[in-house]
Amino acid sequence: MKIFAPFLVAALATQSWAVPTLYLAGDSTMASGGGGSGTQGFGEYLKNSFSGITIVNKAIGGRSARSYWNEGRFQAIADLVKAGDYVLIEFGHNDGGSLSTTDNGRTDCFGGGSEVCISPTTGEKVYTYVFYLLQAGKLMTAKGAHVVIASPTPNNLWETGTWSYTAPRFTGYGRSVVTSLGSLAAFVDHGLYVANEYKALGATKVNAFYPVDHTHTSPAGAESVAGQFVKGLKCGGSALSAYVTASISGSCY
Repeated sequence: MKIFAPFLVAALATQSWAVPTLYLAGDSTMASGGGGSGTQGFGEYLKNSFSGITIVNKAIGGRSARSYWNEGRFQAIADLVKAGDYVLIEFGHNDGGSLSTTDNGRTDCFGGGSEVCISPTTGEKVYTYVFYLLQAGKLMTAKGAHVVIASPTPNNLWETGTWSYTAPRFTGYGRSVVTSLGSLAAFVDHGLYVANEYKALGATKVNAFYPVDHTHTSPAGAESVAGQFVKGLKCGGSALSAYVTASISGSCY
């Protein structure tokens, strides 16, 4: 047994000092490749602001909290996470709409709690944004992983020529999910931080961030959006902020 002791010690040391992983779950505003040619998701730039943690981008374009759940993508991440890992969840761009006559497979049931709708197309029981995120969060925290829920990034706030921002209902929904999940969860108001940064940058700069539509950012825009997530994270006090190496400036909100 003494012959193998050094190998056992080395194995235990490796486990004790294992580098944690940050998994990203979201839509095209976060995903690699963004919304197509000329665009990029902000998740691809987070690695520039962190150290001592591995970042794995599992965001997929066109997804909502509902479709990400139904496709088993939250479960796939839960199968990978270990205690001490982190999961960033940010949805909202594809979660709106109505289930009154049609169903695109992405729209959530309207409401901030346990409401249930029936899909007029398939008869599926459709739950709320809160429900899907809460179930996803429980999968992660049950493994000892930390969850960060972020509000969705805004579209181009200078599109009309005048800056304007109203927080979407998903912001409040996200906060309620974090409250329900408890101490392993944290909230980042990503939308608010991006909105205020866009106001400071002005119309010319921000309009250039949107080369194809008012939702998907250019690489430069994605880098700016990533920076505002990091700022919101540092200001919010999540345990994930311990891995941030980038400096932040300006006020916290």
